[in-house]
Amino acid sequence: MATSDSLGTAKSVRLSRATIDYRERGEGPPVVFVHGLLVNADLWRNVVPAVAEAGNRCIAPDWPLGGHTTPVPGADLTPPGVADMIAEFLATLDLTEVTVVANDTGGALVQLLMTRHPDRIARVVLTPSDCFDHFFPPAFAPLPKIAKVPGSMWIMAQLMRVRALHRLPVTFGWLTKRPIPNDFVDSYLSPSRHSPAIRRDLRAFLKTVHKRYTLEAAGRLGGFGKPVLLAWAAEDKVFPIKLAHRLAALLPDASIKEIGDSLTFVPEDRPAELATLILEFGKAAS
Repeated sequence: MATSDSLGTAKSVRLSRATIDYRERGEGPPVVFVHGLLVNADLWRNVVPAVAEAGNRCIAPDWPLGGHTTPVPGADLTPPGVADMIAEFLATLDLTEVTVVANDTGGALVQLLMTRHPDRIARVVLTPSDCFDHFFPPAFAPLPKIAKVPGSMWIMAQLMRVRALHRLPVTFGWLTKRPIPNDFVDSYLSPSRHSPAIRRDLRAFLKTVHKRYTLEAAGRLGGFGKPVLLAWAAEDKVFPIKLAHRLAALLPDASIKEIGDSLTFVPEDRPAELATLILEFGKAAS
């Protein structure tokens, strides 16, 4: 599971068809974090401390998207299935009035959550995320087809051992302005390198990714009346800022905050600014 002690105490919870590992820090209103593909809760390691110390209960799970360490062989790993898993996680921990914070693929899943299971959500923070016909965005669009090729996940995992490849646009190069520390690259990628079961989970998810899910969610976002903050990287190459404006036009109560000097992984590039925006948004929306 995620390795950073800054995320708090390591825990796990058994859902109907999966065990989810998570880290928890702080007390107060719940803030639940949803990362994207081939990372884990360590993505939030520099965001959680400030949010927790301001009086929040921060919960950062390892969702089964390839950076997790506990396989989920019986789970529905379609995008709607993972969104339903997030909803079951909130229900199992009996969390209400939740602030949900999402990034990248996690943002697509949270859009599905917003339209399928909105009851436990008080507000949402979306950093640059898959949406509309960007699920996946062009640079990563081949992944669902690649995943259908037997053995492709093993090959992809082994290629990612080569650190020189990590700054290519099709890996982390267009996701962060600065290299991710090697320890955390290893946290993200080691599970798929070493575990056939994790690679099966990853493949099961990737094979089913399709823009129809985010397009369908977009058609229903107008019914989500709770506050949404679009904390978007102004320079993002993968999810251009125009996507945030399209989302804001659909949502009844949305605001946009542009973040400079960052690409898609705002929690990596600008964690302190993101933490401040989460806290300010929580106070304004209360």
